[in-house]
Amino acid sequence: MDESTTPWVDQLVGHAWLCSKVALVMKETFPAFVFSNDPENSHRSVQQVTLSDIASDGVLIEVEWSSVNFKDGLASTTSGRISRLKPMIPGVDLAGTVIDPARSDFVVGQKVLAHGYDIGVARHGGYARFARVPAEWIVALPENLTTREVMVIGTGGFTAALSVMALEEHGLVPGSGPVLVTGATGGVGSMAVSMLAGRGYEVVASSGKASAAEFLLGLGAARVIDRQELSEDDPKPLQTTLYAGAIDCVGGATLANLIKRLNYGAAVAASGLTGGTSIPTSVMPFILRGVALLGIDSVQTPMDTRREVWKRIASDLKPKGLESIGHSIGLGDLDGVLTAILKGEVSGRYVVSPTGQGS
Repeated sequence: MDESTTPWVDQLVGHAWLCSKVALVMKETFPAFVFSNDPENSHRSVQQVTLSDIASDGVLIEVEWSSVNFKDGLASTTSGRISRLKPMIPGVDLAGTVIDPARSDFVVGQKVLAHGYDIGVARHGGYARFARVPAEWIVALPENLTTREVMVIGTGGFTAALSVMALEEHGLVPGSGPVLVTGATGGVGSMAVSMLAGRGYEVVASSGKASAAEFLLGLGAARVIDRQELSEDDPKPLQTTLYAGAIDCVGGATLANLIKRLNYGAAVAASGLTGGTSIPTSVMPFILRGVALLGIDSVQTPMDTRREVWKRIASDLKPKGLESIGHSIGLGDLDGVLTAILKGEVSGRYVVSPTGQGS
C-alpha cells in the first residue's frame, strides 16, 4: 500500500472505532453517584444510568478519576443550595479519556481534565463512568501528570496554585519570612503547604486537628499551630506582625485575625468560607500597614490562565507527597466522605474511581 494513503486508512479505522464505541456506550448502563436534590425526599445513592440521563452535548469523556471537594459536599445537600439539577450527578472535577470529541480539537483517546464552570452544579459532573463536557471547559492533560495525580491535585490544588501565584505576583519571594496556611489539612490547604514548601518558603500550617501535625510536617511545614490562635474573637485592630504572606482557606474570624498579623505590604490570598462569610475587621491593617486581600476564584478562571496554571502545577508547583495526600475510593464510599468533609473531618484529598472499589 502507498504510504501516502496510510493516514487516510488510520483516520477511517479511528472513525469506525469511535462510532462503535459511542454506539456501545449509548446502549449500555453505567454507574453514577446520584443526588436526588429533592427537599421532600433527599437521598444519595449509586445508580445505573445511561448517556440519555446526562447532557446531550459536549465532549464525551470516560472518567477515570474525580475527587471530593468541600463544594461537592455542599452540592450534594439541599441545604447547600448549590445544585441546580434534579436529580444531580455531583463532582466538580474529573479526568479521563476522550471517547467522542464532538467536532472539537480534541482527539479520540486523548487524556484530559476539566473542573469548575458549571460542572457538578448545573451540569452533571464527575461521579459517573462517563461525562459530557463543553470543549471550551477542557484542558489537555499536562505532561508529567497522570489522570489520578491531577485529581489528587484537583480543584483544591488548582486553587492553591492560583493562591501561590497571586502572592508571588504581589511580591512574595522565598526568604521573605514565614507564610501562613489556614485550614491546612483540607484540599486547598494541604496542597498549598506542599507547593509553598517545594518553592522554598518557611510554611506555618494552622489546623484544628492535633493528630495532623505529622502529616503537615511531612508535606513540608516548618511548624504547626493550633487554629484557636486565630479563630477566637480579637477586638484589637492590629497585632504583632508575624507573617510575610498567607493563604486562607477558612474565612471569618480566622481571616480577620491573620490580617492583623501580616507584615507591612504583605498579602493574604483568600478562597475559603468554612469559618464564616463575614470578616470582622477594621481598615487599620490596610491603611497603616498597606496589607492586601487577594480574592481567589477557581470556578470561572479564563482558559488561557487555566492552562498556564496547570503548566506550573506540572513543573515547579507540583506538590510532593501526592500518594500520601490522595486516598482512593469508589462511588460506594462517597456518601460517607461527603458527609465528613462538611464536618471538617477530612484530611488530604479523596479521589474517586467511578469503576473501582477504592483502596
